[in-house]
Amino acid sequence: MLGKRKQIYAFTGQIFRPCIAMGLALMVTIVTAAEYPTRPVRLIVPSAAGGSPDVMARLMAGELVKQMRQQVVVDNRPGASGVIGFEAIAKAAPDGHTFGFATFPFITNPSLFAKLPYDPDRDFQPLIQQNSSTFLLTVTPNLSVRSVPELVEYARTQPGKLSAGYADMGAPHFLGLELLKLMTKTQIVQISYKAIQQAIADTIAGQVQIVCDNAPSILPHVRTGRLRAIGVMTPKRSPMLPDIPTIAEGGVPGFGVVPSGGYVLPARTPRDIIVRLNTEINKALTSSTISERFSAVGLTIVGGTPEQYAEHIRSETRKWAGVIKQAGIKPQ
Repeated sequence: MLGKRKQIYAFTGQIFRPCIAMGLALMVTIVTAAEYPTRPVRLIVPSAAGGSPDVMARLMAGELVKQMRQQVVVDNRPGASGVIGFEAIAKAAPDGHTFGFATFPFITNPSLFAKLPYDPDRDFQPLIQQNSSTFLLTVTPNLSVRSVPELVEYARTQPGKLSAGYADMGAPHFLGLELLKLMTKTQIVQISYKAIQQAIADTIAGQVQIVCDNAPSILPHVRTGRLRAIGVMTPKRSPMLPDIPTIAEGGVPGFGVVPSGGYVLPARTPRDIIVRLNTEINKALTSSTISERFSAVGLTIVGGTPEQYAEHIRSETRKWAGVIKQAGIKPQ
């Protein structure tokens, strides 16, 4: 009889131990969410210090420090089109104390790499879209082209004669021009550089004829006359250059490149932490510090819910996957 009781107790213990463990884990999650953040928060930026993503992330980190009264440390992880940084985000503990900046390659990498060290669909939790960027299509002043229709006509009558500089196959400046080529059925040769600044310098010198880049990088050269801006790549005109038409207005209806920046968390981060951090970032985006600095460099603040950002990622991933396939770009 005593032996049977011991068996019953042992069996009961086997049932209740997992339940107790689950209960304790749940209690830890609840406490962590209620007290979050309990220690410094790490913000991973998948690019080098000093670049546009780094500057934006540091502005956001500064605002979050003031709001959440906890240190936010920017951790730069450049290299491999952002893959190194994205992998670090995906493999971080899903407790809200690590989140990362999702640059444009976050959307295009799944189509450009045959194998990634993370699953773009399962390893991340979209948090919020922070901004969209203004990109400009410019030409060397040595070229007798002053508008998008003139550029398209030149490329059609002299196929393969025009060249453009780029620095990253997954970047908006490269894929945006590939989209333009597809939509206008033109041939423009894209030449690879180690850095977009080198491509800009060669375009100014007339070694190549075309270069596209974001407004902060390229606008100073436009204002001094070293480059000629002929089209805004986003669907709407830029307040910084109200007289420059969009490429869609310039005879390529439907054309639009909207590079975005946002934040993602590791998958399985608790929902209440997601909501808390999303609320804090939305609040930070309304601060005068961020709104003034972003506006000065041609960035449009977006904000919104995690669900809205998730849908943006899905739709943009589909769009650029199609462009990459039509352009005949093979995954590396």
